Amino acid sequence: MRVPAGFLAWLWSFLCFLPFFFLLLLLGLVKATIICPLVVGIIVIGNSAVIIGLWIAHFLWTFYCVARTKRLGLVLKILVLLLLPLPLILWPVIGIVASLLGGFGYGFFAPLIATFEAVGQNVRDKCYHCFVDGCLSTINGSCTVVRDFTDFCFHSYFSYMDELSEKVPEGEKPIDIKLSRLPSCLLVILIGVPVDVLMITAVAFWKSPFMLFKGWKRLLEDLIGREGPFLETVCVPFAALAIILWPLGVIGAVLGAIVSSFFLGLYSAVIVHQEDSLFMGLAYVVAVVSLFDEYVNDLLYLREGSRLPRPRYRKNMGDLDADESKNGIKNRRENSLETRLSSQRSRTLKLAIQQYKPVHVWDWLFKSSEDNGRILLRDNLINIKDIEACLMKGDCKKLSIKLPALSLVQCLLASAKSDSSGLVISDDAELTRINGPRDKLFEWLIGPLLIMKEQIKQLQLDENEEACLKRIIMKCQNEKLEDWDDFGFPSNDNLRRAQLQGIIRRLEGIVSSMTRIPTFRRRFMNLMKVLYVEAIQAAASSGHSRGSSKFKHAGKSSNENGNRKGSRNETENESRLKTCQSENVV
Repeated sequence: MRVPAGFLAWLWSFLCFLPFFFLLLLLGLVKATIICPLVVGIIVIGNSAVIIGLWIAHFLWTFYCVARTKRLGLVLKILVLLLLPLPLILWPVIGIVASLLGGFGYGFFAPLIATFEAVGQNVRDKCYHCFVDGCLSTINGSCTVVRDFTDFCFHSYFSYMDELSEKVPEGEKPIDIKLSRLPSCLLVILIGVPVDVLMITAVAFWKSPFMLFKGWKRLLEDLIGREGPFLETVCVPFAALAIILWPLGVIGAVLGAIVSSFFLGLYSAVIVHQEDSLFMGLAYVVAVVSLFDEYVNDLLYLREGSRLPRPRYRKNMGDLDADESKNGIKNRRENSLETRLSSQRSRTLKLAIQQYKPVHVWDWLFKSSEDNGRILLRDNLINIKDIEACLMKGDCKKLSIKLPALSLVQCLLASAKSDSSGLVISDDAELTRINGPRDKLFEWLIGPLLIMKEQIKQLQLDENEEACLKRIIMKCQNEKLEDWDDFGFPSNDNLRRAQLQGIIRRLEGIVSSMTRIPTFRRRFMNLMKVLYVEAIQAAASSGHSRGSSKFKHAGKSSNENGNRKGSRNETENESRLKTCQSENVV
């Protein structure tokens, strides 16, 4: 722990800032007290109306899709149908309670944090923003939460159920359970759940003081060493709130461990069924406590491994696989520790590596899709009717999958050409495993994209093939090799075509899964409205220019008819434009 030069001057500045901090805290609490009831009311009333309004539809459609699916075997299907009423009946209660808690947390902390952010260095008129920031934006954010929740319940959920009821691909066996193994599964649940809940809860309570004091120690080291949130004096309020609220974080971690222990205990039944051995299930009940203890030790940088017993709970878990797993865990731990120590030693390292958040990648995808949409409109690969079908009729299945898939293909092509180790998402931004988001969802996305990038790199596509891919993605069904014959793909190599078709199908499958994310539909509809307004403006300007040309070369009678038709078209376009602009989403 080092004391920086000028520490006394910095300490004096810090002490002088304390009165401002308490005034900001008081102002933030007052704003939170006013805004929080409004936000809670909007989120609870909105989400509750959606939950209750769609509950019967969800109930009936879930039973219908589960009864129709071929992905589940007969025994498992009957078991699921017998157990489904319980979660479906509890869903309204759970959804409303979660909306209440989430609305309270968002409505209280968003205005409070916005008050402190208003005194940042890049903010002008700080006094005004201290009173205003976090008020209207939090209320608008609560409305956005309700809209995204509505999209999930109305679109994403039914999409999941439709996929469940689709035909099973050839070669895929339905998931089923054997009745002869059910008694052993029930027995291990009766033993494993109480044991794992008690043991994991005990480990969590035992480690909680270490988590509490290590967190405070790290924050105090940052305070004295001017690292982390203490780099600037204006950031001190955030660090002070972190120090004050750190015990709440520890309590949340303990509660999360207790809740997860229940599901870890239930997983022992899966082990028994997969291994057809009650002994293996009991071994898992013991081993999972050791695994949890090791995970906590890695998280808190305590001793390596765990001293708790860890019996083998898989028959095929060979010694070599176990050693490789341990070495992988050890390497990950060493890399994590090295990164942590490096970040503590060097402040410039933090500034040199720009860590991209999921929202940055999300913003890039929609910005790239918007740019590609303009190009496709210009090249007549999509038209106003396609956009109208999406906006008016809700038929966005084509555009919502093919447009982002085109953006991803262009990203893969640019990344393959640049010999990048990651993904080139813009001229000055490169997404790699080091600076990529740590979110599991985006790790699931980036991993396959990196593999497909290497496959495209090996194919070495020329310019004609790349240009043809754009038309193929937007116009072709891409289900069999013969589908490409009508698009003039330059290469006649069937193996090359099959590889490209496989890449495109995987990309479309990834995008199809992304469309179920709640924020996707809202942002894509906003993108469509932007393209719709621009398309109408372009059509109106082209219609006006054609009308002027006809005026010069046509007779008086034809000119009058043309003017009447042109005026009607312009009036229709203007009315459409005003309707779309009136929604204030452009």
